[in-house]
Amino acid sequence: MNDKQRLKELAQLFLKLGIIGFGGPAAHIAMMQNEVVVKRKWLDEQHFLDLLGATNLIPGPNSTEMAIHIGHERAGVKGLIVSGLCFILPAVFITAIFAWLYKDYGQLPEILPFLYGIKPAIIAIILGAIFPLAKKSFKTVQLGIIGAIVLVLSLFHINEIMLLFGAGFLSLFWFSIKDKNSTNKNWIPLGILPVSQTTLVATGNWNLFLIFLKIGAILYGSGYVLFAFLDAELVAKGLLSRSELIDAIAVGQFTPGPVFSSVTFVGYQINGISGALISTLAIFLPSFVFVALLNPLVKKLRNSKPFSVFLDAVNVASVAIIISICIQMGVDTITDWRTILIAFVSILIAFNYKKINSAFIVIGGAFLGYLLTFV
Repeated sequence: MNDKQRLKELAQLFLKLGIIGFGGPAAHIAMMQNEVVVKRKWLDEQHFLDLLGATNLIPGPNSTEMAIHIGHERAGVKGLIVSGLCFILPAVFITAIFAWLYKDYGQLPEILPFLYGIKPAIIAIILGAIFPLAKKSFKTVQLGIIGAIVLVLSLFHINEIMLLFGAGFLSLFWFSIKDKNSTNKNWIPLGILPVSQTTLVATGNWNLFLIFLKIGAILYGSGYVLFAFLDAELVAKGLLSRSELIDAIAVGQFTPGPVFSSVTFVGYQINGISGALISTLAIFLPSFVFVALLNPLVKKLRNSKPFSVFLDAVNVASVAIIISICIQMGVDTITDWRTILIAFVSILIAFNYKKINSAFIVIGGAFLGYLLTFV
């Protein structure tokens, strides 16, 4: 089979997954495994698992990076680009349509009852998504202490990027005290440190590009951590309201494809179509670069004990930050018996019926919100 045929197959597969891929990264990866291992046999099970492990060692959205990895394995650099773009673009296109509709109609009375019900449902979905991650992340008392510290500091609005990397380095320091054989040369590469925390308060596209490039380059953990970063970089600086952020999360939930496509919605609210395009390009660009450049180093880094210690702490910090944001969203959103009821029902469904697609919870919340406005 020649490269042209391989690229065509990759485009067809990842366009399909980008269109039907509801349910978040875990669902996306399960679909990819079924397509490329079981059905098409492009990869064997072990190699697929190795690539999946690689996505957890570098920043960025895991399912998008998995698509990029598969494309690279199948058709080199061209395959990397084709797979990544075809997986991302359907979500971006659909999200852009919602962003335009929201910008023009989101404040109309006909739309508000639906958004009123969506917001508490979103909190339930995020809690349901991070609960298994929390159980897996809090492996030791040490990690539990780090998580508690991060949660408290996050509630006091300490910069989320500083908290994530601070947790990682605190854990490394703790590890170095316990392990007398560890040395500085075993610590993680300084290349993944966050870039300067210069405050960017203008709404120009260049500043949007820098903000989202920074987030895309250093964001570890679940895609839901993205919203904590957006809260710190945009809401706290007055570029976006928290209400708009919650609505962006909602759009990310009831559209298919990567959750990171929510930045298309955010960019549009801030600076129209150009802001949407710039923000989307910036958030996804680092994933392509990391997969292309760091793949040869993945095995060595994964086998490094200090690097593993660092990532464990980052994961715990990620969970703590998400919980903090949920608390803040709850204060802003759950304000009366209607929103309490919607949140309660949504949490019951999210925790007890895990196979239900999160899009249905969002739709159900919107429907309940609409009905309860007449009560």
